[in-house]
Formats: sequence, structure tokens, C-alpha cells
Amino acid sequence: MPALSGFLWLLGFWLIGEAVVTLTGLPVSAGVVGMLLLTLTLALRGGVPSTLAAAAQPLIALLAMLIMPGVVGVFFIIGEMAGHWTAILAGLILGTLLSVFTTLWLMQYLMRRYHVGD
Repeated sequence: MPALSGFLWLLGFWLIGEAVVTLTGLPVSAGVVGMLLLTLTLALRGGVPSTLAAAAQPLIALLAMLIMPGVVGVFFIIGEMAGHWTAILAGLILGTLLSVFTTLWLMQYLMRRYHVGD
């Protein structure tokens, strides 16, 4: 039953994101807006409720399957990207490097802040 409450958290923030995107006309996915608002809420609360963690854990295991439809959709527009391979490769490489370095920096920062390993 705790997972149901957690799914309601996720659904509620997705709906809030949908409302924000609809009302403001932002060119951003409602899911992204909802997750940003959820992240802000959890940061202000100071933690993740156990019900939300219980709902999120099974979704993490299915993450590859949740991303797959977007990846498959690329094959339908592959012809339109023919002249943009340099930009696509540069974006993939730079994005990957930035995400790796940001993750490393954040991990080091948090380890120093909370004295992990002492």
C-alpha cells in the first residue's frame, strides 16, 4: 500500500507539470517540469518519503524500457538528421562528459560534506 501513495505523489507532480506547461506555454515536457517541481519540494522537505521511495524503486528497474519508445522514434526521422551528424556527435560526447564530470563533482562534494569514509 505504501507504493500507491508514492505513485500518487508522482502522478500529482506530473499533473502539476502538465498544468504549468499548458497555462504558460513552456516548450518543455510536462514530465520534466513535474520532476523539477518534485525535486524542489523534496529538497525543501529535506528528504524523500518512504512511500515515494517504494514507488520509485520498481520504476528504476524499468528505466530502460521506459526510455525505449523515444529511442525507437529516432529511426523514423533518421533521414532528416543526415546533414547534422557532426552536431549530434558533439552533443552526445559533450553531454556525456558533462554528466560524468558533474556526477563526480557532486559525489566528491557530498562525501566531503558528510564525511563519508571517516
